[in-house]
Amino acid sequence: MRVHVGSSNTVKPEAVRHMFARAFPGEPLDVKLFAVSSPIPEQPFNEDVLRGARERAKEAIQDADYGVGVEAGLIWNEIHRVYFDVQYCAIVDQQGKATVGHGSGFVYPQRIIQAALSGQTVGQAMTEWTGIARIGHQMGAIGYLSNGLLDRTELTEQAVLMALLPRIRPDLYGDL
Repeated sequence: MRVHVGSSNTVKPEAVRHMFARAFPGEPLDVKLFAVSSPIPEQPFNEDVLRGARERAKEAIQDADYGVGVEAGLIWNEIHRVYFDVQYCAIVDQQGKATVGHGSGFVYPQRIIQAALSGQTVGQAMTEWTGIARIGHQMGAIGYLSNGLLDRTELTEQAVLMALLPRIRPDLYGDL
């Protein structure tokens, strides 16, 4: 099984490799990072987060069996009046069928949200605040905020697993 991950972030293919290997044990697996251009803003909000994941997956697939796109961004919740950071995953196959899912969401400290609303990316704001360069390519903001209880790879794995559900259990989901 060949899988292209549409990103330049090395955390993402690690998470994809781990979840595909668990979902399809014994299946030969070749996961490659595939640089793609993204039509969405560098710091996505709301619908752009899922759109970014889908576009990354569609552009990455090329000659692979699956293209995977993972996009993190800020999703506004009107009830709580806060932005949640959520990672979406989209998986497309050669027939053009897409499955999507997202991982758990969390709330940033207000200073990070304000920086993002002022034009910085969350990654830039977290790097300035923590002094950890390229934090999103390592433990991620969640690793810092949770004192290491959850890291970015594990958070990304959640999104990948949720997008894989219909592919793991086609008997329950039927035709994609």
